[in-house]
Amino acid sequence: MTSRESPLSTYFNVLLLVIFLVLLITLTWVALNRVDYIWSWYRVPDYLAFQDDNGVWKAGLLAKGLVLTLEISVVSTVMAIIIGLFTGLARISKTPFLRWIAVGYIELIRGTPLLVQIFIFYFFVADVFGLSRFAAGASALAIFAGAYVAEIVRAGIQSIDRGQMEAARSLGMNYFKAMRYIILPQALRRILPPLAGQFISLIKDSSLVSAIALTDLTKAGRELVTVSFAAFEVWFTVAGLYLVLTFSLSMLIQWMERRYGVGER
Repeated sequence: MTSRESPLSTYFNVLLLVIFLVLLITLTWVALNRVDYIWSWYRVPDYLAFQDDNGVWKAGLLAKGLVLTLEISVVSTVMAIIIGLFTGLARISKTPFLRWIAVGYIELIRGTPLLVQIFIFYFFVADVFGLSRFAAGASALAIFAGAYVAEIVRAGIQSIDRGQMEAARSLGMNYFKAMRYIILPQALRRILPPLAGQFISLIKDSSLVSAIALTDLTKAGRELVTVSFAAFEVWFTVAGLYLVLTFSLSMLIQWMERRYGVGER
């Protein structure tokens, strides 16, 4: 049973928060004034959307980069879930061959940098199988994240009491039905928080695909800085757009946690 905070304690904490925010804004303002830089925030909206000579609205470079970042993040996330689920199941399989393959994949991917893996996919795998830059980047991200998802799935399944599987098998369910209807639904409630953190990291890691000439949000920012010299405005805007994506995903995961009662006893 949790004790409720008194109104006085609540007001005091709100006051501390206000003082902290005011201090943070003040320090930021002082720091910005010390920088010898001419700000030009009025140019930023044109990087998101602008009207051409015919008065037609078109997406700016940052908006296009945001769309590509969103697309590659969604595709790689879906692929990572599939890869991670099957690899996680193989990781706890009673068949040694499946366990060895799963362990080898996980250790190989987690032991090498993501940027190196993206280069390998782009310069070797994509060339062999005729993949586009987008497919190569999405595949590299998915395989990288899938290794971490596999470990999260494995830990979630092993956290469920073994009696649950034994009870399901005693009711006549085979292994796959017991896993699908009994074990995985319970494990999902426990793995949602770490999965959320992994997919938020995946959105940020997607910025590395700019290294293979994909015009995502990061590469769009670099190109705009080169032609506009508005470095601070562009990078602050890019950071804000990434924050919008990650915060939206965080809110979605929180809704799912409430929906499935994660953390409730």
